[in-house]
Amino acid sequence: MRFSDLLDAVRSQPQALSIPAEWGQGRATFGGLIAALQYEAMRAKVPADRPVRSLAITFVGPVEPDVPVSFEVDVLREGKAVSQVLGRAMQKGQVVTLVQGSFGASRPSEVAVTASIAPEMKHRDDCQELPYIKGVTPEFMRHMAMRWSVGGLPFTGNTSREMGGWVRLREAAREEAVSEAHILALVDAWPPALLPHLKKLAAGSTLTWTIEFVQPLLALNTLDWCKYLAEIEYAADGYGHVAAKLWNTDGQLIAMSRQTVTIFA
Repeated sequence: MRFSDLLDAVRSQPQALSIPAEWGQGRATFGGLIAALQYEAMRAKVPADRPVRSLAITFVGPVEPDVPVSFEVDVLREGKAVSQVLGRAMQKGQVVTLVQGSFGASRPSEVAVTASIAPEMKHRDDCQELPYIKGVTPEFMRHMAMRWSVGGLPFTGNTSREMGGWVRLREAAREEAVSEAHILALVDAWPPALLPHLKKLAAGSTLTWTIEFVQPLLALNTLDWCKYLAEIEYAADGYGHVAAKLWNTDGQLIAMSRQTVTIFA
């Protein structure tokens, strides 16, 4: 199933969706996809004129592939401009992912500060692409295209504080508008920025994740490449704290991300 197929499925049947193993990430399902599906269920409960401003995501436990998962939503409060929404992905009667979302309508303001300039990177055609290799890379990588420009690949002993490059959906057979759900997948497709520091295979996963969206969302389609850069701010005791940003090819900011990641090495 393509990414767009799964988005369509959760819109029509959020209470009983089985995600195929081709979207796997180790023994779990790709976290960016779970966040995207939960967001879609939440989006349906909020007025259309209130775009999502931020999401706070906690991956409570792994979502098993090919096992039904439901995406529940509670609207906690609807103010004059802002809706606060809580989403829960449930599997086998247990909470596996929690998402708290803030959706807010635009309002007049005297404050306007432009985003910092996007970093320079090698052109995507000059960058190494991380291939999908069955049994080696995560299964979901068959759906994502990533080209490294900054830092090293996972498990290469590269101790740079930064990691990034270019990313888009690999599966896009035609142009489709990119939504916040797509952006969640594009940002989370990248491995934890701590993994390049290691010299041998080890497990790593996201514990908590907050992401903020620049609104109105830039006009993008699924054939467009985006630029991603993550920076390790601190790491010790098996945990790392990483800040990241996503831009379009013109260097316009799309989203800002922060993750607490666990490393089992």
